[in-house]
Amino acid sequence: MSLIPSFFGNRRSNVFDPFSLDVWDPFRDFAVSTTRTPETSAFVDTRIDWKETPEAHVFKADVPGLKKEEVKVEVEDDRVLQISGERNVEKEDKNDTWHRVERSSGKFMRRFRLPENAKMDQVKASMENGVLTVTVPKLEVKKPDVKAVEISG
Repeated sequence: MSLIPSFFGNRRSNVFDPFSLDVWDPFRDFAVSTTRTPETSAFVDTRIDWKETPEAHVFKADVPGLKKEEVKVEVEDDRVLQISGERNVEKEDKNDTWHRVERSSGKFMRRFRLPENAKMDQVKASMENGVLTVTVPKLEVKKPDVKAVEISG
């Protein structure tokens, strides 16, 4: 429906009407599963930031409740950084009564293709307060030598 009345008569609102509030959604008819399983919830909830500084590429991943032994950082030959791990399900006791389970568990894995300027042999990782920090140093960009040429004549 349009907020501004049409000057061309009383027509129905549609996506071709520039004053229409109807918005075309190309994904409206696709069924999307919103069911979260323990296998997918941890993967979806693992948030990673990637920033580039003049010296390095820095990745920060939120992995609350995990020990450094439960997280793997791997580098593949074709400049791929892989961060993976597993959050284990808490052991259940028969006498416990659960009212809510919101913390995710399961495996997670994220992969990033690094640019050509990454020093893949000098990757460092550290973990503090549930945040994994992976630092990938960058190759130094060599400035071309500029030589002044004297003009004769």
